[in-house]
Amino acid sequence: MDILELVKNRDPNEREFHQAVTEVVESIKPVLDRNPEYRSASILQRIVEPERVIMFRVPWADDDGDVHVNRGFRVEMNSAIGPYKGGLRFHPSVNLGILKFLAFEQVFKNALTSLPMGGGKGGSDFDPKGKSDMEVQRFCQSFMLELSRHIGPNTDIPAGDIGVGAREIGYMFGMYKKVRNEFTGVLTGKGLNWGGSLIRPEATGYGSVYFAAEMLNAKGKTFEGTKYLVSGSGNVAQYTMEKLIELGSTPVTFSDSSGYIYDEKGVDRDKLEYIMQLKNVRRGRVSEYADKYPEAVYTPIDPDLDYNPLWSHKADCAFPSATQNEINAKDAANMVANGIKVVSEGANMPTMPDGVDIFLDGGLLYGPGKAANAGGVSVSGLEMSQNSMRLNWPREEVDQRLKHIMKNIHKSCMDTAEQYGSPFNYVKGANIAGFVKVSQAMLDQGIV
Repeated sequence: MDILELVKNRDPNEREFHQAVTEVVESIKPVLDRNPEYRSASILQRIVEPERVIMFRVPWADDDGDVHVNRGFRVEMNSAIGPYKGGLRFHPSVNLGILKFLAFEQVFKNALTSLPMGGGKGGSDFDPKGKSDMEVQRFCQSFMLELSRHIGPNTDIPAGDIGVGAREIGYMFGMYKKVRNEFTGVLTGKGLNWGGSLIRPEATGYGSVYFAAEMLNAKGKTFEGTKYLVSGSGNVAQYTMEKLIELGSTPVTFSDSSGYIYDEKGVDRDKLEYIMQLKNVRRGRVSEYADKYPEAVYTPIDPDLDYNPLWSHKADCAFPSATQNEINAKDAANMVANGIKVVSEGANMPTMPDGVDIFLDGGLLYGPGKAANAGGVSVSGLEMSQNSMRLNWPREEVDQRLKHIMKNIHKSCMDTAEQYGSPFNYVKGANIAGFVKVSQAMLDQGIV
């Protein structure tokens, strides 16, 4: 039985996990041919199986005193090159299959950063939207009461993800500190005045722009004077827009789960500041942007459409920054037809496999998520280093380190793709480079 058949038979309902494994397996066939020791040591069979999966109930009381029960998870995927590292996601869509896909991707993403971090992911089907601060606090404390048994600064260091921002990290860290009676760097994304790192909220968005800039630079081009599409309106989308505006590009779209905005005049610094207030402070919907700026057009989600009209606007670049599988084949074809030349993924696996094929066949500069959005976990790794040394680096130093890491990730992907006969195929380059690093570490450490 081959590895893909094994994975699908063992976990038949985990579609996203199957998709992530398939992409990696298809990329690394030439590596296995050149390195038969990987096959004899069953590296693939071991790397697709989590080292540990933790699942637990999370009871909490709402403001009326009614008790609710959610399900909590932590998938500790691979620790060959360091302690498990990866975010916590609070969203109704969270299930074991999605977290296994995210943890699997995280293993290779972390390997590409060159920092000593393994891969993991966790979260809950809890939805923070519409909850009071006290309800979120009660949930986070209950969640961490159990999770604290399984994590630590040298074991597993979670971070934030969708639905988990500075508020949630703070509540969880407080409970961890109380239960374990220690102040350690066990979570990243902490507040700046108690162990957090500058540039952490910006890191994923900035990093995806730095990676795209390296792809363009390899072709002798820059962002100056370009227009681009972005999906999402959270931290990743916001700081992608901020950095691109700084580099002379103009964002014309952004979105949330209700619909999207198209602003033909473009989002400038003042408009971006309004978006940040709207989403970060008031937790409002993007439709309010069109109320304030009447020249912008708000389009609600139409569940009957088999494509996303956000990706049908003319632009030069695209930064999908919302969630997995948001770009299908029809979207990808629309993007190619409307002039998109660069795609840099701020989200994890936002493009479906048939969409990826269209990008590659169309000759686009396509930065897959495991490479292009590695900026977030890179600065999380830098936060871990600062915590260990009891230091805080200035903003400029962290930003320069991030830029250097993204430059090295690009070089590693590009060099590896060329080495295996697929120049500018960043998908193969990222998958092979990450796989080889993790596999070699697993071989060195024996059968464990």
